[in-house]
Amino acid sequence: MTHTGMSHVIAPGWQLKRWLLAGEWRTHSLRALVAIAAIAIGVALGFAIHLINSAAFNEFSAAVKSLSGQSDLQVRAPQPYFDEALYPQLAQYAGVAVASPVLEIEAALPGQKTSLTIVGIDLFRAAQVTPDLLGVAEAETNGGKENNSSDMRSIGMLADNSIFLSPAAMSWMNLQPGARLTLRTGSGTVTLRVAGGLRRARAGQRLAVMDIGALQWRFDRLGQLSRIDLKLASGVNRDAFKDALKRDFGGKLVAVQIEDQEARSANMSRAYRVNLNVLALVALFTGALLVFSSQALAVLRRRTQFALLRVLGLSRRQLLAQVLLEGALLGTLGAALGLAGGYAMAASALHFFGGDLGGGYFAGVQPGLSLQPAAAATFFLLGLAVALLGSAAPAWEAARARPAQALKAGSEDTALARLATPWPALLLLALGILCTRLPPVSNLPVFGYLAVALLLIGAIALMPRCAAWLFGALSAWVSSRPAMARTVATLALARLANAPNQAAVALAGILSSFSLMVAMVIMVSSFRVSVDDWLTHILPADLYLRAGATLQPAQQQAIAGAAGLLRADFLRSVPLLLDPARPPVMLIARPIDAAAPERMLPIVGPVLPPQAVSGTPIWVSEAMLDLYGYRLGSRVSLPFAGARRELTVAGVWRDYARQSGSIQMRLADYRAVSGDATVNDAALWLAPGTSVAQLIAALRQLPFG
Repeated sequence: MTHTGMSHVIAPGWQLKRWLLAGEWRTHSLRALVAIAAIAIGVALGFAIHLINSAAFNEFSAAVKSLSGQSDLQVRAPQPYFDEALYPQLAQYAGVAVASPVLEIEAALPGQKTSLTIVGIDLFRAAQVTPDLLGVAEAETNGGKENNSSDMRSIGMLADNSIFLSPAAMSWMNLQPGARLTLRTGSGTVTLRVAGGLRRARAGQRLAVMDIGALQWRFDRLGQLSRIDLKLASGVNRDAFKDALKRDFGGKLVAVQIEDQEARSANMSRAYRVNLNVLALVALFTGALLVFSSQALAVLRRRTQFALLRVLGLSRRQLLAQVLLEGALLGTLGAALGLAGGYAMAASALHFFGGDLGGGYFAGVQPGLSLQPAAAATFFLLGLAVALLGSAAPAWEAARARPAQALKAGSEDTALARLATPWPALLLLALGILCTRLPPVSNLPVFGYLAVALLLIGAIALMPRCAAWLFGALSAWVSSRPAMARTVATLALARLANAPNQAAVALAGILSSFSLMVAMVIMVSSFRVSVDDWLTHILPADLYLRAGATLQPAQQQAIAGAAGLLRADFLRSVPLLLDPARPPVMLIARPIDAAAPERMLPIVGPVLPPQAVSGTPIWVSEAMLDLYGYRLGSRVSLPFAGARRELTVAGVWRDYARQSGSIQMRLADYRAVSGDATVNDAALWLAPGTSVAQLIAALRQLPFG
């Protein structure tokens, strides 16, 4: 019979494909379900993370833009506050059309750890620059009579005790217009009247607005501003204006654009976003290996079946398409389930944990979830591509096999003979080791992630050799002990020892998933132990006190003299904006022994002794080395009280709490260069015979307790 004649024996194309596919899935349905589930998990994680991040970042950017309004630039100081005497200079600066002063504070609520963001504005200036911040006075009842006259509403907007709350803030504190709101300020409290709402606030944005003069007076911020919103005259170039501002004000002020704020918020959350995306890729990688293992074993098991079909007239292209079709169906089902699961996961995460999954990167916003067709199509194609990639090698082997050889018994392991050569695996392992020594790309450990993948693939590629050696040794050991030799065990070990390539394929998915699981457990456990040791080192006191506002020297003396207190160390924390596109660096001033800083700080590497330091010493976190290029012994310039001071890096310490960088210096040095005698926190040691509860009770008896 000729080849043409034989082709008529083959059933119609789609009918044959359906028979082969149905037979395989009916016989090995569990294996197919595992492969589909692996792809679905990877797609679901990636799609959910994308939806969450996109929704949170878009909403956060919209909230930032509403606070910036129509301003072209925001002028800030490196410190949180600066002297309002700079305002008239900026208002009359060449190229400025409108300058709107702003004071922003975090006011604590009595008895709560949370705080309320209050923005103080000049009503008349803000109307031209940030109209979204204007409060809307609402009608309220007074003695049973409704008071809603326009005159009273206008007066209420400028009253020194009026505050306007966003809908989210009203709902959060269960307040209505006309209600009284008590907030903490320094050693006392301030009671304000809710005069109305902020109609244009974003959903979920907890925000309050007051007259800037009233805010300065009520919260002891007289003469201070947080920023000045500038609306430039027509035709003024922003970049040229920023350069001129930097030159004329000598680095006292930093001009920030909305794009800089968006970049800063993106940089804050980038680490957690990248890590979550890598976890999704790990799941997809595991899914690809499971598809490869499933398809490879299916092809080997049906090797004689495929050879017979080839003899009956099935072409190589048709056989290749058949195997790829099986993988594509796995990918299609897995990706479709992953998209549905990812959307459900994103909705649940946004509802219960917020847009930053509890990380605090996008606080104060309530993002809404929306389906993104382009992103859904991308992740669907990614899941499909992973399945096709896992099916490519088995499909190619099935198509290129010679029918005459494939029909012979025992030809299955020879089909994977190329897996036995160790050189590709050794090359991958060498490349993986090399990648561990390469620097980050855009501050991301791209080569570190690549090293993990190369090492894992290299280990899987060595499995045939390892399987042959391991199962051969076990088979010989069992055979040499008649008491242990059992028919089933002997046959199983002999089969595995003489077909190591098939054993390696079967173990590929197990090895990848198990090794990644073990690596994750080791990483998390090591990190927890490291953080626990770090906390023990960095927080050695018996009790820590954190004030809702800064503590004045008289209050510090009162705390130090509390009954049952052996010793009190005070700390001052100040955020410094060194780069507009990055989050602020935290400056921490505390008592530090310059001769032995390791007693207080978890020092990494060598330190400079006091006699080798010229000027004021500082100790920087490891993040400062990567982000700002600081080095041991470097002379750096930092802003203090409107002037820049030269300091020397005397050591590097490990900081797990602030990924954007932190700087430690002695409290006495900070007070000398800044003139700031206030503190935020206190570390307290108990006197012998005093309990923590007794000391807390004594502190609460203080006038500001």
